Amino acid sequence: MESQRNISEFILLGLSYDPNMQLFCFVLFSFCYVSLLVGNLLILVSILCSSLFHQPMYYFLSHLSSVDICYTFSVTPKLIGDLLVETKSISYGNCMLQVFTLHFFGSIEVFILTAMAFDRYVAICKPLRYMIIMNRTRCNLLVLAAWAGGAVHSFPQLFMAILLPFCGPNEIDHYFCDIFPLLKVACTDTYITGVLVVANSGMVVLVTFFVLFVSYVIILFTLRNHSAEGRRKALSTCGSHMTVVVLFFGPSIFAYLRPPTTFPEDKVFALFYTIIAPMFNPLIYTLRNTEMKNAMRKVWCQAYFQRKPTINLKKTIS
Repeated sequence: MESQRNISEFILLGLSYDPNMQLFCFVLFSFCYVSLLVGNLLILVSILCSSLFHQPMYYFLSHLSSVDICYTFSVTPKLIGDLLVETKSISYGNCMLQVFTLHFFGSIEVFILTAMAFDRYVAICKPLRYMIIMNRTRCNLLVLAAWAGGAVHSFPQLFMAILLPFCGPNEIDHYFCDIFPLLKVACTDTYITGVLVVANSGMVVLVTFFVLFVSYVIILFTLRNHSAEGRRKALSTCGSHMTVVVLFFGPSIFAYLRPPTTFPEDKVFALFYTIIAPMFNPLIYTLRNTEMKNAMRKVWCQAYFQRKPTINLKKTIS
């Protein structure tokens, strides 16, 4: 079955028609994107260059930071660039690519967050067997499963988008290409496709959120038997993770676990899981994490002091 289309590009309507609002959004989202890149790169390099990389929690966190960078790269640069132009166009091929990358990296992030919750569950509920259960082989398998799950989720989304016929209006009321806005401009009955999208995306979000919720209920129940200091440390670590989960899953559930239609609020909620949550991830995981802050201080101070004698030596030679 081949799709029928007589359009070569789509017009994205973006976030606002007001030029002043677009300029404000350009400055705001540029700052957010730079902060996102700097924060996630700091975490990634700090973990890779320290002993934290050998700890399962930080091993998963390094993968989360790298996926955040890839995930936001599929949407945010295009959004920022479009805020400076009047006509926000995207080619058909790039639109399909954006659908795939958005769902691919987004679902990988969902599965890595689930793996991190499993890691916390084992660390708190089975502390004596933690290093046996969460060995490097099992951690690698969990990350590999996250990437495989991303592929299993995103390829059907891409195929459903490619098979949609487009023969009339090409204006998408969004700031990026996603399956629901594309269903609105397709020139065919999209009911079955919409149900399949909800079954795919909606169930991924719902099942993983349910698993996360159950795991943290068990963790909180187990913490009753810990000392006050143990509860404080565990809640500090788990609190950071739960904050990220709420920021990411709340808007995602609204976006995908519902009848296949579009609402004006979609663009606002999409900002949370495409920009805001990835931007806050570095802050959430470092501000209350002493190990992470010490590792960053050690790595970057060491890099600075190693560079300083080299500069002084070059000045002496010259």
